[in-house]
Formats: sequence, structure tokens, C-alpha cells
Amino acid sequence: MAKNQANNQPELGGLDLQGQFGKTEQFVTENKKSLLIILGAVVVMGGLFIGWNLYHKNQDKDAQDQMFRAEQYFETDSLNKALNGDGNYPGFLKIIDEYSGTKSANLANYYAGICYLKKGEFEKAIEHLESYTSKDDITTATSLGAIGDAYSELKKYDQAADYYKKAADKNLQNFSPMYLMKLGMIYEELKKNDKALEAYKTIKTEYSDSQQARTIDEYIARAEAKL
Repeated sequence: MAKNQANNQPELGGLDLQGQFGKTEQFVTENKKSLLIILGAVVVMGGLFIGWNLYHKNQDKDAQDQMFRAEQYFETDSLNKALNGDGNYPGFLKIIDEYSGTKSANLANYYAGICYLKKGEFEKAIEHLESYTSKDDITTATSLGAIGDAYSELKKYDQAADYYKKAADKNLQNFSPMYLMKLGMIYEELKKNDKALEAYKTIKTEYSDSQQARTIDEYIARAEAKL
């Protein structure tokens, strides 16, 4: 290490380290109050984040414990009790309201949407199903397909086609051919027979083992005759 002959201070690469440390110390001294405020804010925010996380986990656990009875009613098609509860346990609507932001409330939107679809209340079905989000392809596809069903019942065929296509695009062997069939029929309703034919041919070529593929030639012939 070289030494500066004038002031005997050590240097590295031409930098005066002692001088730099001195400046840092001066900055800390002059801004001590501001730095303490910033540090305190960081600590508070960290504590709030941890507390929020714990609160959310507890909320989700409570929601799961409360929702099991509504799920049982859903499985037995007791739709009103599934939605509104039975007086002892809450229904999906109360779970959505009281546990907003939890995984259980998100799932309750899916259940509520299917309940309303079965009840023929299609606008409410769409509202709840569109509020549902999932990384699981199966429930995502079925929720998209159910929205398509609701729009189809409302005779809003363009919207129905959009959702059936989104559901079919998940490329699920047990679901996509069903939604492609619905998509083709909606396209026929819209007089878009070329697109209907494309949907039917996709079933024939990509899902040849599906139930829909057994009769798909009839639909292909019908679409071709309309072109």
C-alpha cells in the first residue's frame, strides 16, 4: 500500500478513504433525525406486512371452517341454502362479503356463480364467475365455460363465443371438446359457419377419442352444407 508523503494518509486507487469516511460520518450526523424517521418507517411497514399476513391467514382459516356446510349444500343442489346459509352456517354470499380477499371468498365466488347459473339468474352468475380467479386450468376452464353458458342463455352469442373459445383454449382433454362443440353451435347461430366448421374439425383431429368426436362428422357435414 502506497502512502501520501504530504499527509501520511493511506490511499487506494487514488481515493482518500479517511476523507470519504469523514464525509459519511458528517452526513449521518447532519441527517440523523431524517434517517431515524426512515428507519422507523421501514420497521413499522415490516411489522404491518407481517401482521397483515397473519391476519389474512387467520381469516382464510376461519372462512374455510365456515364454508364447509355451504359446500355440502352445493353438492346436493340445495342452492338457496348454499348461497344464503341455513341459520347456523353462512352461505357463499356471506363468505364473500365477510372474508373478502381470502382464498375461500374467491372460491365462494365460483360456487355462487354456478348456483346462480343453475337457478337461471344469469347476470348474477356472470358477475360472480368473472370475480373468480385461479391458477388451476380445470376450474378456470369450467368457470369460463359457465360464463359462456350464461351469455348463451341471455342470447348474447358473441360474448358466449368469446368465453367458450377461452375455455377450449385451455387444451384439456376432458373439457376442450365439449367447449369446442358449444363454440361451433354458437358460431352456427351467428351464421359464422366457417368458424363453426373449424371448431368441429378441431374436435375431429385433436380430440378424436372424445365423446363429441363420435358424432362430429354430422356437424362437419352440416357446417359445410351452409357454406
